[in-house]
Amino acid sequence: MHINASAIEKVLLFGDSLMAGYGLSKEYHLSSVLENNFKKDGLDIKVLNGSVSGSTSSGGANRAEWTLSEPGIDFIILGLGANDMLRGINPSETKKNLEKIILIAKKKNIKIILAGMIAPTTHGLNYKKKFDKIYPDLSIEYNLQLIPFLLKGVAMKPKFNLSDGIHPNKEGTKIISHTIKKIILKNL
Repeated sequence: MHINASAIEKVLLFGDSLMAGYGLSKEYHLSSVLENNFKKDGLDIKVLNGSVSGSTSSGGANRAEWTLSEPGIDFIILGLGANDMLRGINPSETKKNLEKIILIAKKKNIKIILAGMIAPTTHGLNYKKKFDKIYPDLSIEYNLQLIPFLLKGVAMKPKFNLSDGIHPNKEGTKIISHTIKKIILKNL
């Protein structure tokens, strides 16, 4: 099936190790898998890996202006916050940093798809409640498309994760790729 995808030429993955391809060879990085996934559908969409392992929302906010200056980016898949959560960073800080990135992308006319995260109860239920609200709230506030949980179908399933139980393996990456592809195709 050939879709006219000239509307979308470049997608930037802007996240942390969950989108960077941590522990996998380059051909299995999410950017490669997603790009090949588009190619199978006859879509010539370049997927850039702007994700940095270990990155927090604050690290992302610091590099957003520079990274988003790459010419021709149509979409950013914004998937930061997992490392904030692991470190117990105040959810209002995480939200502020994500907002900075959203505003930079909007200023550059780059469409944003927000990839949500869900906190475990490690830092208590109150923390979890506040953290889990960040993504739906931002999506409503800025009228953004939301992937409620980037790791849906992958998290807590050993067969889709590396032995650390956190990072997606090759199979897990394929699932995440399909999730992102579906939401991008909605925009064609």
